Amino acid sequence: MSTSRVEPGGSRSRGVPEATVVRLPLYHRVLSALRDRGTRVVSSEQLAAAAGVSPAMLRKDLSHLGSYGTRGVGYDVDYLAFQISRELGLTHDWAVVIVGIGNLGQALASYAGFASRGFRVAALIDDDPELVGRQLQGCRIRPLADLEDAVRAEHAAIGVIATPGAAAQSVCDRLVAAGVTSILNFAPVRLRVAEGVDVRKVDLAMELQILAFHEQRKAGLHSAVAG
Repeated sequence: MSTSRVEPGGSRSRGVPEATVVRLPLYHRVLSALRDRGTRVVSSEQLAAAAGVSPAMLRKDLSHLGSYGTRGVGYDVDYLAFQISRELGLTHDWAVVIVGIGNLGQALASYAGFASRGFRVAALIDDDPELVGRQLQGCRIRPLADLEDAVRAEHAAIGVIATPGAAAQSVCDRLVAAGVTSILNFAPVRLRVAEGVDVRKVDLAMELQILAFHEQRKAGLHSAVAG
């Protein structure tokens, strides 16, 4: 289950539908796990089951990559993983700037999975004088005044906003003005961006509320059955 969504402003001129793009990282994760276990070939039924989608949807998604597998054999795990990595841009080294180094920002900066997927945490930015100057995972936390210089010096195209909601739009505007064209937003606000800038919003509170709704329904169902 994804906790993120695209906000208006991004370009959709690519040939791969957005719904397919959202599922590609899931396929890539499953393929990586299969590869780690030494699996060399996987059928569409096996891959679809592991990804939680139907075989028809899987085959349609992969057809956008020009990958149709071999009838009666399946997909080459290494090659398909490479195809998806290339489509997602994971074969590049993407410099990422994280703004807001509170508890969430520190957790994101310390996440080891970024490097293995082609993302390099290039700069950490915060306006708290108690944090500025500290080292986190070998990266010095820089003041908010350095945001534009950091983006340009690191040639960063991706920005992560982990600030309080009140500061998020201003930070977003500065990131975009400095050259960032893709933003991952953890702040509890909807960002306004120009055409050509992609925003993915991750709303953890919303996802928990949805789970609470389902838990409440299950509890009500259980009560009704017990009664």
